[in-house]
Order: sequence, then C-alpha cells, then structure tokens
Amino acid sequence: MTRNRPAFGPVIIVGLALLAGSYFTFAAVQGSSGVFRRVEIEAEIAALERERAALQAEVERMTNLTHRLSDEYLDLDLLDERAREVLGTIRADEIVIR
Repeated sequence: MTRNRPAFGPVIIVGLALLAGSYFTFAAVQGSSGVFRRVEIEAEIAALERERAALQAEVERMTNLTHRLSDEYLDLDLLDERAREVLGTIRADEIVIR
C-alpha cells in the first residue's frame, strides 16, 4: 500500500522565498537605506544648501560692510549712517520720519 502524501517541501521553499522577497522589497523601499530615506535625505540636502547660500550672502554683505569701515577704506557715509543708528542722533536741520 502506498500513500499519496502531498509534498510540503516545495511549498515550504516557495513560501520562504516569497517571505524573503517581501522582506527585501520592504527594506529596499522603507528601510534605513531605502528609497523613502533617500528622498528625505535629498530634500534635507536641498534645504541645507539653500540655508548655506543665504548664510554665504550674509557673510559677503558683512564682509563688505566691514571692509567699508576699515582703516584702509573708510566710507564716511556708511560711518555716519552707523553712528546715527547706534547713537540715535540727528542734526538740528534734519527731520526724522518713523
């Protein structure tokens, strides 16, 4: 008498292969090195590059102002403007509108 038993070996192998494939697909999309993380990193890079550009512009502006107030090149109009701003003074013949 021979019994006809179903072969579970191939079914188990296919099931494990599907399970492993599902895991690796999930890891490729949402894992720490996945597609979603890459998009987040690229967005963060773009935001930091914009911030760096704004800071570089501010540094260039401050460098220009510092140079214009230096001993080698003194911009008297800028010096007068800054002194008035800091000291809060005006001349007698001026009208201030705020």
